[in-house]
Amino acid sequence: MSKSLYSETLIKIKSLEIQGAENIAIAGVKAFAEKLAETDDEAKLKTYIAELSSLRVTEPALKNALQYCFLNFKKDPHVAETVVKYFADAKEKIAEIGAKKIANGMTIFTHCHASTVTKILIKAWNEGKRFTVRNTETRPKFQGRKTAEELAKAGIPVIHGVDSTGRIALKECDLFLFGADAITSEGNVVNKIGTTMFAQFAAMYQIPVYSCTNSWKFDPATIGGADEPIEERDSKEVWDAPPAGVKIINPAFELTPADKINGIITELGVFKPETLVMEITKMYPWMMQ
Repeated sequence: MSKSLYSETLIKIKSLEIQGAENIAIAGVKAFAEKLAETDDEAKLKTYIAELSSLRVTEPALKNALQYCFLNFKKDPHVAETVVKYFADAKEKIAEIGAKKIANGMTIFTHCHASTVTKILIKAWNEGKRFTVRNTETRPKFQGRKTAEELAKAGIPVIHGVDSTGRIALKECDLFLFGADAITSEGNVVNKIGTTMFAQFAAMYQIPVYSCTNSWKFDPATIGGADEPIEERDSKEVWDAPPAGVKIINPAFELTPADKINGIITELGVFKPETLVMEITKMYPWMMQ
């Protein structure tokens, strides 16, 4: 007997087969839609939401998307499709806005893989702008290789290096673009481990730093004082069998302070991090419920 979409999605998100905050949110919503087709019992639906939300702790986009579905499924029978469309439309808008930050002759730095960043870069390239991208491999899971592959396929020149080459690469760059997994009420951005180090180097070299993300990455729980949880991944990703006495740490993300970020490029526009939070709470009051 084949597994349901819901069961398969649980496995794929937990095992990291599905990666990227937006991809995780979309997969979670589609899985939840399967349960919506089976029941309208709110208690049961809340249980499914809790189960899906627990799979990746640093993913407010997944929680917000499921919250939207729960609040609207009775009046919108196609609520899952509505959410998926939001993500698609937001990405197009972010690409349109972000591409304006790119000029001919630039060298742009990025870290890890963010679909919003690659969309911006490809949009700018297709508009006729010519530039080079420097990117990091992003250990231990090498997500940066996905970035390099996508950009190279689009014809964009890429210079790819190990994470520890980042400072040297940044000295030759004009702009640092990265994604986001979460935005806190203070305007801080949670992204792949290593982002803050590169943001600090960018400030040293006076290179503008922009996070590129849809606004559903905002975590409303942080308004009430909660800290954004940081996912700690399996130590075996770093070293499968370390010698006795060696402890391995493997945090997936870290918090980059708002004062290290020039702005956040979203579907709502480009804002200083602190201002963006006010805009999100105004545009999406349902997140506070």
